[in-house]
Amino acid sequence: MKPPPARGSREDADLYRSRLDQIINMRHELVRVAGLTDWTFFDQRFSALYSEAGRPGVPTRLMVGLHLLKHIYGLSDEAVCERWVCDPYFQFFCGEIFFQHVLPVDRSSMTRWRQRIGADELAALLQESLAAAHRSGALKAEHLERITVDTTVQPKAIAFPTDAKLMGKAREMLVRLAGEWGVELRQSYRRVGKLALIKQGRYAHAKQHNRARRELKRLRVYLGRVARDIRRKIAGNKALADVFRRPLWLAERVATQARRDPFPKVYSLHAPEVECIGKGKAAKPYEFGCKVTVATTNARSPGGQFVVHIDALHGNPYDGHTLKAAVETAEAWTGVTVKRIYVDKGYRGHGVDRFKIWRSGNKAPTEAIRRELRRRSAIEPVIGHMKSDGRLDRNFLKGRDGDRINAILSGAGHNFRLLLRWLRLLLCLILETIRSMIGPAQTSLASL
Repeated sequence: MKPPPARGSREDADLYRSRLDQIINMRHELVRVAGLTDWTFFDQRFSALYSEAGRPGVPTRLMVGLHLLKHIYGLSDEAVCERWVCDPYFQFFCGEIFFQHVLPVDRSSMTRWRQRIGADELAALLQESLAAAHRSGALKAEHLERITVDTTVQPKAIAFPTDAKLMGKAREMLVRLAGEWGVELRQSYRRVGKLALIKQGRYAHAKQHNRARRELKRLRVYLGRVARDIRRKIAGNKALADVFRRPLWLAERVATQARRDPFPKVYSLHAPEVECIGKGKAAKPYEFGCKVTVATTNARSPGGQFVVHIDALHGNPYDGHTLKAAVETAEAWTGVTVKRIYVDKGYRGHGVDRFKIWRSGNKAPTEAIRRELRRRSAIEPVIGHMKSDGRLDRNFLKGRDGDRINAILSGAGHNFRLLLRWLRLLLCLILETIRSMIGPAQTSLASL
């Protein structure tokens, strides 16, 4: 069912509680950003995703505000819910009129709401961040005509994958699932499997590779025996076959995949969509997650360098093949036609009008293009801030949809952080101007 409308006059008429706007500082940047944001835009955008019957949905402004605050301040779902209860500015940002001592929803509501809305519709948060920046004067339309595009890696929240660790986890997963569904196993290999995993790690650390390979083979044998035993026991039982189909496929894939296997390898049992991506970094030769394309404004606008497009891409695509879709989506989100695009040397064979593309190392015909081309590398700090401050560095959301949702929300959180900083600096500038005007007047009065 659709969420209830905005709070009406009944709450406004409560004479026994103080309103939040009478308690907090109304010049605070969160309060001012809440006033710049068009919250009705989210109600209109998401209303089609709710049915007409059933239990009333959670207020849209509350859920949007919680997700924005989560990525603005780099908090988890649990942390942002705990802070919401004790922070009146968080509650005002999410649309509350009076101070609440209990969060009106459960933390799991954030997960269900993200799954209901989806990544494509959550792009509205990024669009509204750009619109709010335009209303405040932090961003102008001409800044959106020249953009910089680059890619990075969004790592998944998984342990570093090794064959021994994956085989041990796969065997434990099958044994646990068999116990839950009452499948009697001939042998579980709990004790000897754990011992073999410990020995393999110690032998590999000591560079005793023959012994390490022997223990790895033993782990593979244990996993194969458990998988074959389960297949014999569930033969003819369609219900159990459906339950064990995916776990058995993952376990057998882990046991048989080779180093140069042409098929996608499994690097994590709870997140099989993870890919191994090498970006040529000396500190991190390989990262495990998915590729993310990012587009920002090239020129530094008054409020900073805003993200105009961000999305997660699976299949480890070549950078040049992602450019056309990124530019078209950025134009659709902003409503501004891009005139110049600045990229690095990895964007060859892009399929975009070559007169719009300028790669690093190209000879620029004018001084303006040379200046803008030198600013191409300014996208790197933006990516760094989204990773360190906006939860792009370690994604905890499930599945491929979770990868896209986390990337889009990280971009929206970065834009709102810039907007908060812009309003904070603007307020300081206004106060300093007033102080400088009052100072001479007080000096002249003192002389009298």
